[in-house]
Amino acid sequence: MTARKATTRRTAAEAPPKCHVCKGTGEVSVPVAVGRARRLTGDQQVGMCLTCLGSGEA
Repeated sequence: MTARKATTRRTAAEAPPKCHVCKGTGEVSVPVAVGRARRLTGDQQVGMCLTCLGSGEA
């Protein structure tokens, strides 16, 4: 019979770092622009983070 091979322990994979812009959510707040002159209002809407493209990972 052949000798049994020693198995190595597998370590858990490290989680990828979170995006520093959206803090891992994948969403950022974007100001709302209205009218022909694109006047900014005081309102905010949710937009996709362009740094991580919505994944939340840097």
